[in-house]
Amino acid sequence: MRRGIYVAPFEELSEPALVAELAARAEARGWEGFFVWDHVVYREPVRAVADPWITLAAVALATRRTIIGPLVTPLPRRRPHQLARETVTLDRLSGGRLVLGVGLGSERTGEFDPARFGEAGDPRERARLLDDGLERLRAYWDGEFAPRPAGRIPVWVAVRWPNRRPLRRAARHEGVFPIDLPGPEALAEVTAELPVGDGYDVVVTNPAGTDPAPWAAAGATWCLTGFGMQPTAADVRAAIDAG
Repeated sequence: MRRGIYVAPFEELSEPALVAELAARAEARGWEGFFVWDHVVYREPVRAVADPWITLAAVALATRRTIIGPLVTPLPRRRPHQLARETVTLDRLSGGRLVLGVGLGSERTGEFDPARFGEAGDPRERARLLDDGLERLRAYWDGEFAPRPAGRIPVWVAVRWPNRRPLRRAARHEGVFPIDLPGPEALAEVTAELPVGDGYDVVVTNPAGTDPAPWAAAGATWCLTGFGMQPTAADVRAAIDAG
């Protein structure tokens, strides 16, 4: 099982240079991935939010081996052709280290507010936009746009426990990122319905200090250390140094 750091680029960590410094520190201490949340706004008390793509570009330049990516990009609020350019550019900048996490997005964050941003609020419509967007992204990556990615960009699909229908979408791509899991037993139920093995990734996130062994036994291939919606550089550094 691989280990990664998972941070919200909010408040203190809304400074891309600071996030890049943390990513370089994580790489130097043997962590294999560094991932960021993707939001335009977030619910109170969060006020300061950084753009994930510019933040990840800084991370890409500060690291050499670390797998990087957004977890997760709410594809229904992004234009697929613009996202294709962003993902390919970042993948090439990083030397083929990008993973794209995708999901429906949540109205609880404040982003899917038709009155504020004009975004689709209905989950069924967002599901349609997600599937259509993924189809278009693959077409752009496969040659409709030039240049192509440095390699094949893996897609990890977020699913919210205990929903089962999104697992069918996740099975069509390279990985799954289940959230709101109550424990490893629930993860085992998820992996039982997916084509695990042969490079398929199962990604979980837990607070610092969580024993990863039960999650690995349940099928996780990545165990990320997360810090919630108000991360501090001191907490992230401490978790990185603790290993």
